[in-house]
Amino acid sequence: MGPEECKGAGETAAGPGNTDIYVQLVISLILGTSAFLAFCILRPRWKTLYAARKRHSDPKIALPALPDSFLGWIPALYRVTEDQVLASAGLDAFVFLSFFKMSFRLFATIFFFALVVLWPIHKTFEPDKKLPPGVFPNSTYSLELTRDYPPNSFTAFDDHGSDDLDWGWNYLSAYFVFTWFFSFLTIYFMNSETIRVVKIRQDYLGTQSTVTDRTFRLTGIPRDIRSEEKIKEFVENLEIGHVRRVTLCRDWAEVDKLMAERQVIIRKLEEAWSVYIAQRPPAPPASNGQEHDEASEGPQENGNDDEEAQETGRLLAGDSLRNLVSERQRPKVRLRFGFLKLRNRKTDAIDYYEEKLRLLDEKIHTSRKKQYPPTETAFVTMNSIAACQMAIQATVDPRPGQLLTKPAPAPTDVVWKNTYASRYKRQMQSWTVTIFITFLSLIWLAPVAVLAQLLSICSIQKIAPSFAELLTRQEIVKALVQTGLPTLVVSLLNVLVPYLYDYLSNTQGMVSQGEVELSTISKNFFFIFFNIFVVYAVSGSAALSDFWEILRNSLTDTRTIAKKLASSIQDLNNFYLNFIMLQAFGLFPFKLLQFGSISLYSIYRMGAKTPRDFAELIQPTLFNYGFYLPTALLVFILCLVYSILPGAHIVLLLGLCYFALGYFVYKYQLLYSMDQPQHATGGAWSMICGRIIVGLVAFQVIMIAFLVLRSAFRSAAFIVPLLVLTFWYHFYSRRRYTPLLRFIALRSINRGSDPGSESRPDEDLQQVAQQTRLTRRMSTIDEDREKGMRFVNPSLVAPLERPWIYQDPPPPLSPTESTNSRAGSPSSNEGSVATLPRANNNIVGSVSSSFSLGDTHIWRDSGDNNV
Repeated sequence: MGPEECKGAGETAAGPGNTDIYVQLVISLILGTSAFLAFCILRPRWKTLYAARKRHSDPKIALPALPDSFLGWIPALYRVTEDQVLASAGLDAFVFLSFFKMSFRLFATIFFFALVVLWPIHKTFEPDKKLPPGVFPNSTYSLELTRDYPPNSFTAFDDHGSDDLDWGWNYLSAYFVFTWFFSFLTIYFMNSETIRVVKIRQDYLGTQSTVTDRTFRLTGIPRDIRSEEKIKEFVENLEIGHVRRVTLCRDWAEVDKLMAERQVIIRKLEEAWSVYIAQRPPAPPASNGQEHDEASEGPQENGNDDEEAQETGRLLAGDSLRNLVSERQRPKVRLRFGFLKLRNRKTDAIDYYEEKLRLLDEKIHTSRKKQYPPTETAFVTMNSIAACQMAIQATVDPRPGQLLTKPAPAPTDVVWKNTYASRYKRQMQSWTVTIFITFLSLIWLAPVAVLAQLLSICSIQKIAPSFAELLTRQEIVKALVQTGLPTLVVSLLNVLVPYLYDYLSNTQGMVSQGEVELSTISKNFFFIFFNIFVVYAVSGSAALSDFWEILRNSLTDTRTIAKKLASSIQDLNNFYLNFIMLQAFGLFPFKLLQFGSISLYSIYRMGAKTPRDFAELIQPTLFNYGFYLPTALLVFILCLVYSILPGAHIVLLLGLCYFALGYFVYKYQLLYSMDQPQHATGGAWSMICGRIIVGLVAFQVIMIAFLVLRSAFRSAAFIVPLLVLTFWYHFYSRRRYTPLLRFIALRSINRGSDPGSESRPDEDLQQVAQQTRLTRRMSTIDEDREKGMRFVNPSLVAPLERPWIYQDPPPPLSPTESTNSRAGSPSSNEGSVATLPRANNNIVGSVSSSFSLGDTHIWRDSGDNNV
């Protein structure tokens, strides 16, 4: 392409052709196949990674063991039932996988009609255009995906014999008919699945009794009743039930800060001990060879006196072992002091951190006895689930913003540092993060626009003419630059940006990790939908090179965006096709392989020094729904938007592959290899339904704009009422289903498992038995896991950990030890020092091994030697 052609073509990126599709398909299949084969080979060998969750799960969960054969795990995974998913992974995983199953069933139905009805229509009425993939012009198979309409093709339909071009009564009427049909089909599948999720959620939560189910969070407490006794009296005066316990949140910032500082110091102490133990002591000088020979022959000559020698050695081990230990060089730490910290000196690191740990323990014990000022939040535990649900679902106080009741998160799910933060501070944090994310979404346009200039052939012609000439001659290289590179960049953004939004969600002041999880899903979806769908579609190409001009024009004419959406959506067919292809065939096998964890493992392994570090290496990877659900929702919207347009059957086929592969990959990870400690009781389903409605609205708006630009005004007008019905259904479903997705219905509560309540006389015994057989999730809402738990800040009651030096975790410090001893110093325990190894052969062993440094535990009680 020469400069003259660029002037005539403008600055938009060239659209990809059929070669690009073949290149992207080959790349995706090569990447995916290699990752899948690697997973099948490594899965039976690296069970600490690929069966980490099952290894740590409770044996009572009836989760089948997958065979170690190459492909035998696939049918075994397929046979895992929904009851087993609920039992081992909980409601959140069940809801997540239900979305993939519903999407597969929906798009399989739409794919049938797109293939049987719409494809022949496109083939018959538009044979002179560049055809969508899969069309057979002149009995030959064509894979030309790019549609290249003539300038006047949107209004030229004379060859179809239409006398009324303004109303567009022609084959385009099928567009509005299937827009209605597919919209109702989507709503039907979503509504049916919502009813099923609601029923299973109510049965699941109604058959258990945990402290979480009997506790509600009370906020906006007036100052005159901020005490446990007054709150208990106030709630019991409501006559909804008896209060079992009240935890009034107080300003625990001091003790929380001390505990966080203690964690830092104890890790530094463990690292210092690991460095000290890992040193090889220098060999003793062999100045007298005769003494060395006698020492080496001694055990042979005195073999009958082993018992006496061992006893003597234990009693008189002092000097030789002390000398051995004293020969090791103890690690040092540099301390800075004086004016502007200009002076410094080195001191013994072990003694320094032990002393700091002892002082911190004294401060913590003192701070735990202090009385802190109360805040406006409390956790109230009732004697029954029914009483708790009545309090949550009722309006307690007539004054706005005071004495508000909300469901309580699980005790392990509470973010305690946010419970004593003021409401206005948390609202300020929330609004600040929201405004920052809004500006960040706009800022993302700048680097993508810069990348767009580099991806345009004309822009490359200005910067590197020789490289642009190479691209015009080499079709495969051009396909890699124009198709593979944009898709890869977008996919990398999908992987990296969620980490930023997850961090921002954690700084937003939310009280529970479940709320943080849902907020991450919302933020990531907004980023993906706005930057990857709206911006790309409005720009008219995957390069975004003309987005700014379109944005300026849309400020003067609001129809600009709609027109651009309709005219460019076909040009983006290939880009989104490649995007779905790469996600399904290329990246899903890498997610199954956990390529990120494998890549980072070697880095973490080199940095691991202490047994605590090695123990953390073999913990299951955390499954964050906010990282995976937004991309799946975007693919859902893309399949819906392209379900009627030419080439729909290819997009839908790839969508079916995406949701089928995603279901198997995520099912394996949720059940066997990854852990999900957050507890949202299926709250993501309301968010999923809301985003599906967003996709329906986008689908209908694009079809209206598409038909208007094709002069099919009547067909476009008939879609407008569908928009109104979609919004009506959205508000109707929220009012009908949201309470059942947030609360537990009183009739769903199994009175037999609810303490403080009686069973219903009209209850079906068979149904009760079936519900009781449901096993609860072990990580957050299982009765066995929460048995004995209560809502209390761990900083107030958590046992103080000893430094972890050897294989097994040490027992916690007792109050007497932590205040009267130097943190159980290993250096003062002669019995423990006597068993120190001469080398660190085991401390850097396999993560699945023991990391043993000796059988004698370093914290063994040695009487008065522990000073």
